[in-house]
Amino acid sequence: MDPLHVLSQVEYMLAAPRPELLPRFSATAAAVLPHRAAAMETGDCSRLPIKVHGDPEITGAVTSAELRRLAALGVPGQAVVAEETLGGKRRKLVVLTSAPVIGKGAMIALVPAEDEPAESALAFAAKLWDIVSVNAAQRATDPEPAVLESNIAAATARARAITDLGQTHATTLTSLLAVLRSRRLGDAAARQTATDLAAAALVELRSIADRDQELSVEPASEAFGTLVTQLDPLKRHNDVTVDFAGPDDERPLPQDIAHTARTVSRGLVLAALERGSTRVRASWRIDGQRLLVTVRDDGPDVARAVPATGLTERITPLGGRWEVDAVPDWGATITAVLPLGVRETPELRPLDRLNPRELEVLSGIARGKRNRQIADELALTEHTVKFHVRKILGKLEVTSRGEAAVLARELRLEAVS
Repeated sequence: MDPLHVLSQVEYMLAAPRPELLPRFSATAAAVLPHRAAAMETGDCSRLPIKVHGDPEITGAVTSAELRRLAALGVPGQAVVAEETLGGKRRKLVVLTSAPVIGKGAMIALVPAEDEPAESALAFAAKLWDIVSVNAAQRATDPEPAVLESNIAAATARARAITDLGQTHATTLTSLLAVLRSRRLGDAAARQTATDLAAAALVELRSIADRDQELSVEPASEAFGTLVTQLDPLKRHNDVTVDFAGPDDERPLPQDIAHTARTVSRGLVLAALERGSTRVRASWRIDGQRLLVTVRDDGPDVARAVPATGLTERITPLGGRWEVDAVPDWGATITAVLPLGVRETPELRPLDRLNPRELEVLSGIARGKRNRQIADELALTEHTVKFHVRKILGKLEVTSRGEAAVLARELRLEAVS
């Protein structure tokens, strides 16, 4: 394979907007590892942690429970070939996982077109996924303010839907168990079998809810530990003392709060060093329903101890505010106060109403593609694309493809995570 071609493909993937990351990776990997479908689970996107691409007969039936089981099989940096269930059927799969220093990592499952993928193809796919996922994790942990606000709204709506779904199914299954355990019923063997099935379904339902929570929150101490890891090179390679004081608290932080707290901490530490500080202390503390992110320094130039505009834009969507205490010749203490609960859920943007497949179709519409071209790109039938187009127009409350394309460009479709 031509090295320049490989590098150009890597560049193509690293420049991908979030909605196009999976399709671009799939297309690039297919050159050496042909596959029918791909399903991805990422811990760094609270809005859409699960994404699919390829054969709709497979991708249309993928569940979070299936991906959770596959993620447990993965070995970071390696391609694991296994016979497992995806899309409701047992298939030969190639599972690729990553564990970057920053972020929670990601897993992708490919349905290979060949029964025995070549070892060289598997090694190439694993390395390619490592590169792509590290870049994606870095971008996800430092989202733009508009993306951050959208993520909060969509994640909140998703959590409510999951809670309602879980309560409905739990009630149904609990009632079923009560009936099946009734002594007034005969056929003990049938009753036992049905009881076991219903009990297993309850366990599965609860595990899905637990997994969704894992994808949406981080324990406070773990989130702070990631910050320490990120700043370790700065601490080791500069003639400056950097101290850390973690929250010593296992309470879960919403993922967007954790991302923002790390961004603010890094920005304030770097700003302190630029002001000539020789000692800096970064700390997090949970005070009731607030996370206090504090950076204290001994820099003499306190007149410049003002949070950068970019950092203010990070905390504003979360309802955050600054507290600044600067004393000439003594240094400055800057604290970002971040509420742990969003008082009012931000309104969903029009694009937030669309599911991942509809976003892919809308991307094609915005690029002026016809239904047949979009179908070829996404490995769909033209009839399926027409169906998605009708749903998109309805959800966006527009009457034509042209209006949908204009709306997608105005709302920056590429910024949707």
